[in-house]
Amino acid sequence: MADALRSVDLVIFDCDGVIADSEIISANLLVRQLLPYGIRIDADYVFRNFVGKSFPVVADIIGVRFGIELPSTFVGDYRAALREAFADSLQTTPGFLDILGQLTCPACVATSSSAPRVAHTLEALGLTDHFGADVFTASQVADGKPAPDLFLFAARAMSTPPGRCLVIEDSVPGIEAALAAGMKVWRYVGASHIGDVAQARDETPGDVTVFDNWDQFYVLAPELRT
Repeated sequence: MADALRSVDLVIFDCDGVIADSEIISANLLVRQLLPYGIRIDADYVFRNFVGKSFPVVADIIGVRFGIELPSTFVGDYRAALREAFADSLQTTPGFLDILGQLTCPACVATSSSAPRVAHTLEALGLTDHFGADVFTASQVADGKPAPDLFLFAARAMSTPPGRCLVIEDSVPGIEAALAAGMKVWRYVGASHIGDVAQARDETPGDVTVFDNWDQFYVLAPELRT
């Protein structure tokens, strides 16, 4: 692993569930927002079926599975409510800020979230200035995760060959996207929406390193630490 990590010139972080401990907030809000339409699901259903997908895709899946046409205002109303929830209670995943400040190489964000949502997320976490313009979203490519388009777009924008990128993801679609892009990928499973770390390890595709605490990051990758 050490030789492989010496060739890493860019770390690409997913946002929700990796940088931000946001998936539990998003899922609980979606559960509440769907109740007026007679759709009764729980947060675990959201985690199993929707994590890693863009919200317009999620809304389309809900419409098909539950045989209901959600109003055109649903996505906008959800995003507005989510901004308020993030402003009240959003935090980084525990220990993330400690590792971010010690990276020896550039880092960027590549997320299935919309550009407004990730902007609000990073603002709520005080990370807007840190990442600056190095934030890339599914709206910038033809196909989101699990297609490799987003990660390849981010690598090109950061002038880094795919084979010299390390992706940190929490979702299976994100891992599949990184592998399809020809990148190294690790799975972080320490966010609050991951209830069973052992199960998450078992469900992780490919030969992917899985870790559940940011304290382990530089144990696994001492070459990336200043």
